[in-house]
Formats: sequence, structure tokens, C-alpha cells
Amino acid sequence: MPASNPPDQSFPPGQQPDRTIAYRRNEGTPPNAQPHTQSYPQPGQPYPPQNQGGHQPGQPYPQQSQPYPPQQNYGQQPSWQQQSYGQPAGHQPLYGQQAYGQQTTQQQPGWQPQGYGQQPSWQQGPDFLNAGPAATPPKRKGGKGWLLAVIAALVVALVGGGGAFAVNLLSGGGTQPHDVLPGSAIGYLRLDFDPAANQKVALFTIARKFTVTRDSFTGDDPRQAFFDMIKKDTQDLGKVNYANDIAPWLGSRIGVAALAPAKGAKEPGLVVAVQVTDQDKAKAGIAKLMDGEKYGIAFRDDYALLTPTQEQADQATQATPLAQNATFSDDLNALGEPGVLSFWFDAGKVAGLATDLASDLASSLAADSAAGSASDLTTQNQAALAQLKNVRVAGALRFDGNYVELAGISRGAQDMGAPEPSRIGTLPASTAGAVSISGLGEIVSKQWTQLMKSAGQTSGGAEAQQFVDQARQQYGLNLPADLVTLLGENITLAVDSNGLDGNQPKFGAKIVTDPAKAQEVVGKIEKLLAASGTVTPQLAKVSGDGTFILAGSQDYAAELAKDGTLADSESFQLAIPNADEATYAVYVDLDKVEKLYLGDLQGDEKANLQVLRAVGISGTQSGGDASFSFRVLFN
Repeated sequence: MPASNPPDQSFPPGQQPDRTIAYRRNEGTPPNAQPHTQSYPQPGQPYPPQNQGGHQPGQPYPQQSQPYPPQQNYGQQPSWQQQSYGQPAGHQPLYGQQAYGQQTTQQQPGWQPQGYGQQPSWQQGPDFLNAGPAATPPKRKGGKGWLLAVIAALVVALVGGGGAFAVNLLSGGGTQPHDVLPGSAIGYLRLDFDPAANQKVALFTIARKFTVTRDSFTGDDPRQAFFDMIKKDTQDLGKVNYANDIAPWLGSRIGVAALAPAKGAKEPGLVVAVQVTDQDKAKAGIAKLMDGEKYGIAFRDDYALLTPTQEQADQATQATPLAQNATFSDDLNALGEPGVLSFWFDAGKVAGLATDLASDLASSLAADSAAGSASDLTTQNQAALAQLKNVRVAGALRFDGNYVELAGISRGAQDMGAPEPSRIGTLPASTAGAVSISGLGEIVSKQWTQLMKSAGQTSGGAEAQQFVDQARQQYGLNLPADLVTLLGENITLAVDSNGLDGNQPKFGAKIVTDPAKAQEVVGKIEKLLAASGTVTPQLAKVSGDGTFILAGSQDYAAELAKDGTLADSESFQLAIPNADEATYAVYVDLDKVEKLYLGDLQGDEKANLQVLRAVGISGTQSGGDASFSFRVLFN
């Protein structure tokens, strides 16, 4: 299952992965549109067929995981959704002008005017949101509760009030910040309060799992939640009133572009794109936000572009947009679903800025009679810059009903080959946690000289070289060759769930290497440790066909020597996408280890932590391209 696509989701040809039919706010009402009087469907329930103007009682809905009807063009509002709730027929608000808290101007049959976050009549009774009365914001918890607090903040900020969530469910279309920011950007960051519908549904599904977020759908403007969060830590915003100064013009998206320093400058340029719904009100509100600070402002499409000077703002509006930068567009397409937050940067150019700073530091060191150290520093930075010259990185924070994911890609690096795929999926099904890395031995072999050179420049460099020499002379330990053998083509460390609550936990390592050579290396290390007085556990050793096993017991060594069925676990499959291609992976089955940390907990804290299911980190490497995924799964 690709990391960029939710499970069981397919798309018509030409559609962008993981995007949904956009909510076309500028379209009028079709003649056959009927007032919506039904409860909004639960996640996974069907939606009305496209060829009907409104849902008729008894008509089936297609399942949410099914593709949208092929006759529906991407970005076109389906006929059963073309009537804006609470708006008169033919009303055409501009994109982003659906006001939070604005009352309807004309009643439709079965509809009552309401403010943002109030429960509309078509939601009363058993409904999609089941929001109930407005709840107080969730209290932050320390310790293990930090993740829950983050999820709560995302839910309130990105989904907002229950009623508006349902009305805005099909939002997500419209101009993005990269459509207006300069194409010469070397870095880009985007935050979207109006993401694709699949992201909103996933956020709602996750929120319903936790007591701290279950009732977070209050009447708060989602943009205000974000503003208030910033205001708490910024004294300069004390005079700004959100309702009067911000809400009348603020849109749903914010983007930031970093530019290479202008000629003669050392600091990179910066352009901020803020989506706005009213330019005049935006000018007044932004002026109050800036509180006398000098800045430039210009408008492009439905965005205000903010820069340090007016000249830079004017230039930004005339620049070719980032969306037309072929490299950026290709990277974004390769990334897939951009989620609620996404980023992109040209690592080579960013590293070039760092190298310039390092050169300045080298000059400073030389002035202090440390020219040798300065020269070494500059040489190392230049070597690193050469490796990053063409590298770009893109990433996104996105949601699925079963997990939250930070995913990313890197492209354009030097060809690193294709390391041996991870063997983590061949561990026993009872595995509680594991780490698997491929190609580590080769990396050590190639970088050993540089590692020792770097170590020699530290205060402990002499001791490191002395240890290497002593290990060779007294114990026959040949570094780095023996270390490369022990790390092998792939090394997988594992802890089993059986025995965790006792005094004899099961642990071990499964190494893809020459077993005979590995056996000799382990013997040398055991002699070295014994001579130093280090007490080590007795390890079981099993040699297989191209593998070498080290374990805390003979029984567990025998288990590791066999091909297990961890890859068949649903939790593992969700946590480690494309496990058969991953070149590194970290997996922890929280359901199997929760007994270690739930014992002293009770009430909501215990209930919320029980929702956490597993954690997975994985990545692939093929030639000069790589990908990574960090997922937290929920029960």
C-alpha cells in the first residue's frame, strides 16, 4: 500500500492522488437541487448518487472508500451538493468567503439560520458529528499525554466547529500558496486549514477515539484557534482583536517561501502568502498586526504577499509562480497527498547558504590563529555540499482514519545503489519491537577514514585511535573490516512480547552476513570484553544460510533463525508501508508493550493511551531517490 494513498482508495485517470471533489463555492444552485434534510452520513456510509439532485429516503449511498463516479470531473461539485446550505439559490460567494459565524440570508425548507458551530436542523438527533453541547478545550497533560494534546490542537484548529465541518466537508479546492509565491524559492512551507475531504474525515475519525478530543468540535473558528495559539506567545499581538481585526479578511491557507539572498546580501529573502477574502480589510488588519513595523504588501489572486520591503512585494507579484517550477511540481507530485501541512526545499542551495556561513566562521577562526582548523572545517563542508548539490526534499503531515503520518521523499542525490531490503517482516509474529537497517556495513566501510579523521580532531581522538590499534594487536580485531562483517548487509534487532513481564526477556539480532566470519568476530569481541572486566550475558549463536543469529536464549535464537510471520500482522502492514522494499524500519507494537506503562494509570489517561496501537518508521533507498514514513497508529 503506497504511503501517499489511503487504504481502498482509487481514482479516475488524471486525478491527483488522495484529493477529493472540490467544493465549488462560486457555482449557482441547479434547478433540481433539494434542501438537505437528512443526517450527514457516518464515515464509511454511502453518499448520494450523482445523478440525483438530492438524497431521497431509501436510496443507497456509495461507500466512502469507493471511487467517485467516473462521470464526475475532478474539482466539479456534484449536483447533490451544489446548493450552499443557508444561501439563497444562485448565490455566488467568492472562494474563501464562507463566513465563520455568518447567519444565512434566506431560509430553505427544513433549514434554520445558525452561527458557526451551532448544530443545524438537519443534524439534530443521531448525526454524523454527534457533537453535543460545546465542550471546554481539552486540558494539556504532561508526560505521555503530549501526543494527545497535539492531536487535540490539530483537530480543533483544522476541523473546528461541528456544524461547519459538515457544511465544508467537500472543501479543499482553490488556489494554493505555491500558485502565487515566486518560482525561484529554495524552500517552501504550507499550512492548510481547508485540506481535502479525506483529511477532514480522517481527523474526525481519530478525534472520536480519544476522550480529550471526542468533544473538541466546539463553535470556535478554526483559524481563531491557530491565532490564539500564536497570540499566547507573542506580546506584540496584545492589541489585536481576532473578531474585529482578523476574521473579516483571513482565508484558510498560509504559505512561506524562502529565497536565495539578493545580490550583496547574506540573509535569505522571505515571502509570506496569506489567503484573504477582502483586500481592503486585509490591508487594515495586517497593518495592525505589524504594529508600525516596515513591510511590503501586494496582492496576487486571493492572496496577500508580505515581504520586508514594498519593492520585494511588487517583484513577487510579477514573478513566475512556484507551481510552474518543473522541479518543484515533479517533487510535489511524487510526494502525493500534501495533507494539512507540507514542505519542500532545495537541499543543495540551502546547504550552500550554510557553507557561506561556515566560510565566514573559517575566516574568523583564521583571524584567531586557528587557520588549520578553519581549513579542515571548510573542506568538510565543501565535501558535504558536493553530495547535496542536486538534492531536494519534500514532506507532508497527513491523516488516515487509522494513523497520522509524517511522510517525505528526497530526490537527486548521488546514486547510492539499492541496499538489501529489510528483513524485519520475517521476525516472529509475537515481536514487540524491532529495528532493521540495511547497508550499514557498506556505509561504515566507505566512511571509516573520514570518521577516524573527524574523531582525531576531537579531544578524544587519540584515545579512539589507541583503542583501534590495541584491539588489532591484542585481540586480532581488525577494524573496520570486522565491524563491516558484524553489521552485514542487513542487521535486525528484536525484542519479543513473550517474557516482557518476567525476568527473562527475549531479545536477539538477525544478521545477513557471512556466518563463519561473524562467528569469529563475536569471539574476538567476547575476549576483549572479558579482558576489560565487562560482565556480558551469555549469548546463543546460530548460523544459517547467509545469516547469523545472536540471542539471549537458545530457544529465541532458533525462532529468529526461522522465517516468522510478522509481515502478516495488520498493525505491522499499516505501520511499515511497503515493508518488502524498505531499507530501514523501526516498529513498536504498543498493544504488546502497554502493560509496561498502563499499570499505574487510570481514568481518561489510561483510556487515551490504550487507543495508541503501534508506531512505525521506515524508508526506502533506490539510486539517488529515497522516501521515509513516520506513522502513529490508533486502535
